[in-house]
Parts: sequence; C-alpha cells; structure tokens
Amino acid sequence: MEFWEILVLGIGLSMDAFAVSVCKGLAVRRADLKTSLVCGAWFGAFQALMPLIGYFLGRMFADAIAAVDHWVAFFLLALVGGNMIKEALSGEEESATPDLSAKAMLPLAVATSIDALSVGFTIANYDWLMALVCSVIIAVVTFFICMTGLSLGKRFGTRLSNKADILGGVILI
Repeated sequence: MEFWEILVLGIGLSMDAFAVSVCKGLAVRRADLKTSLVCGAWFGAFQALMPLIGYFLGRMFADAIAAVDHWVAFFLLALVGGNMIKEALSGEEESATPDLSAKAMLPLAVATSIDALSVGFTIANYDWLMALVCSVIIAVVTFFICMTGLSLGKRFGTRLSNKADILGGVILI
C-alpha cells in the first residue's frame, strides 16, 4: 500500500471520530489546546489499536479465509461506509457532553474505531512493521483531524458533522 493510499484511508476512517469531535466542540466550555489534545489522543489511539487487533486476528485466520479475504474486506468496509452514509442522511443529531473523562471517551473511541478493525483484516498479509506503519499513519491523521474537529465544532456547530460522515463513508466504500 502506498503512503497516499494509507493517508486517504486514515482520512476516511477518521470521519466518524471527526463528527463526534465536532459535537464535543459544541459541548465544551473552551476548545483550548489541552482539550483538543485529549480528544485527538483518545480517537487517535483507538484508530491505531483497532487495525492492529484486526491484523493479528487476520493473521490467525489467514489460512481459513485466504481465498475470500479481499471479498470479506470489501464487504466489511462497504457495510461500515454505507452505514456511515445512512446515519448521516437520517437527519438525527448527535448529542455530546463536555465530559472528556475515560468513562465518557472510551465508548466513543471504541465505537468510532470499529471500522478500523476491518482494515486490520485487509492488511493481514503485510509484515508486522508495515501493519504498524499503517496503524501509526491512521492514528496521526485521526489525531489531527479530531483536534481540528473540536475547534471547528466550537466555531461552526454541527453543520460539518453529517458531511464528514458522508465523505468518510464514500472513502471507505
């Protein structure tokens, strides 16, 4: 996988976390550097962790699914991407609290990184170092996009969150 492909993948994967960050930006009292760093770190860390978990699971079951692994990856990414688009078009507003504690952020970070788990299956045929590089690039992209999302949410509100989910869904598909 080329660097630019991993970068685009990271952007697509980070869009649901971006949308949640925008909502968090609405709820927080101040979108200062510390708040942005905390938000970006939670989402970035889980966007790095999930592909690695998927990578190891994919390696464990590689022999069993080798003939259809590309179709499994396609189906999972298309399913997640389609769901992101469907949720964005449903018109339901996401609600967020200003709470950045582990109790509040852990479920959000896990929920927004489930799609990254399927990416781990797609990179299961890579060596360990390349899988790690992919995960780190995805994490860094997510970190900065979520920091930006928090600030934009404070400034512009939810007008951006649905568009981000649609873009992320299209990229994943």
